[in-house]
Amino acid sequence: MSREMCYRCFWPKPICWCPSITPMETRTRFVFLMHPHEFKHEKAATGRLTHLCLANSELQMGLAFDDHESVQEIINDPQNFVMLVYPSVGARNLSKGDLTPADLGGRRLVVFLLDATWSGAKKMLRLSPSLQRLPRLMFTPTALSRYVIKQQPVEGCLSTLEASHELLLALQRSGLDDYPLPDQLLDLFARMQDYQLKCASDPTRQGYRRNPYSTPASRKRVGSRTQARRTRVLNLGTDTPPTP
Repeated sequence: MSREMCYRCFWPKPICWCPSITPMETRTRFVFLMHPHEFKHEKAATGRLTHLCLANSELQMGLAFDDHESVQEIINDPQNFVMLVYPSVGARNLSKGDLTPADLGGRRLVVFLLDATWSGAKKMLRLSPSLQRLPRLMFTPTALSRYVIKQQPVEGCLSTLEASHELLLALQRSGLDDYPLPDQLLDLFARMQDYQLKCASDPTRQGYRRNPYSTPASRKRVGSRTQARRTRVLNLGTDTPPTP
C-alpha cells in the first residue's frame, strides 16, 4: 500500500519538510521551469523544495514554453525584466558586476531557471525560441556542489537548490535583492540528503542503494553525455559553457 504523501513537497507525510520551511520574501521573482521527468519521477526534486523556500516563486512544468500561457504572460509583461539563468557567451555574470539595479530601469527582475538534466535543459531551450531570445544571467559559484547522493558531471555543476542559493548570494552582493535566511536552503539540502543516506544504510529498507556513497571531493569529474543524462544539474559558473 502506498504511503500517504504531502502534495506540497511530494515527500511521504511522516517526513514532510513543509513544517520546517519558512518562505523567504525576495524582490526577485523566481520561475522554475521543470522538465516533466523531474516533476513526475525525481525523488530529490530540489527545484520543488527551493520553490517552497521562496515566497516569490512558482513552478511551471513543460518541455516547450512558447505556447505556455503563464510563461508567455511573464515574458511579455512590460513591468518585468526577464532573464534566463543559463551560462553562455554573452551572459551577464553577477559575480563580475554585470547587472546592477540601474540596469533594471525600475522593472521587477524575473529569473527563469531550467530544472532538468543538461540534456533535458538543452531540449527545453531548443523547443522554446522565446526562451532563447531572453538575456542570460550567470554567476561564479562560491563552492563546489555539496551533492552527496548524486554525482555532478563536471566542476561548477550545481543542483537547482544550490544554484538558487548561489544566485541569491550574488543578487545580494549586487544590491539587487536581500537574502533573509541564507542558511535555510543548504540546511534543508543537507537534511534531505542525510535522510536518504540513513535509508541507504538500513538493510531492511527496499529501493535504496546498498553501496556506500563517496564524498563529492573524492569523485572523478567527468563530462560524458551518459553521466550528464544521469545527473540532475544546473551549471551556472563555468566560463566556457556548453552551447545549447
